[in-house]
Amino acid sequence: MTIMLQTRGLAKSFTLHLRGGLTIPVLSGVELTVRAGECVVLSGPSGAGKSTLLRSLYGNYRAEAGAILVRHGGDMVDIATADPRTVLAVRHHTLGYVSQFLRVVPRVAALDIVAEQLIMRGLEQTAAQARARALLLRLNIPARLHAIPPATFSGGEQQRVNLARGFIAGQPILLLDEPTASLDSENRAVVVGMVRDAKASGTAIVAICHDADVRDAVADRLFTITPSQVAA
Repeated sequence: MTIMLQTRGLAKSFTLHLRGGLTIPVLSGVELTVRAGECVVLSGPSGAGKSTLLRSLYGNYRAEAGAILVRHGGDMVDIATADPRTVLAVRHHTLGYVSQFLRVVPRVAALDIVAEQLIMRGLEQTAAQARARALLLRLNIPARLHAIPPATFSGGEQQRVNLARGFIAGQPILLLDEPTASLDSENRAVVVGMVRDAKASGTAIVAICHDADVRDAVADRLFTITPSQVAA
């Protein structure tokens, strides 16, 4: 299978300026490879650096050493050294990220929040809204809520809108941060189905899943992280 995402010697630490510049190492020597159609779930104790690794892969955290190689437009782009414009292009076309929480412009309808991801990529508005509507319904967001801004929704409903927005563009690499944390068993099963569909279409996925049943249902393998050390 084609390698879609790879890290080489990735390192990240944080400096506590209010503690006299104390440096806390979080990741060291990360060697991770993810192929098309594969879901790798990050495993390890709380505080080991799972979220730090995910955010580093997306470019939210700047790597201190090593490489983060992403297959983008047929080339391998190093997120660790790429300029901001290139990072934005990679995110737009190639690398999706679903965080635990929905962050959107207030007063924008749920349907428009999801459809926007397709409109930004050139799809006509009516077609984009139709696809967004279908995905929201799959995630058990009833039609009566589609025209309502999700700021008024429950935590679980907001997370499902966030998942719809993250999955709808069909980017070839997807990063998932606790995608079922606020969901009941019925909706967890829906998300498991969406992850499996994405894998079947060739999407490479890196996920954090604390729910053991979800992890076991979607993971092709685990990537274990211990504080300041990563081992496959």
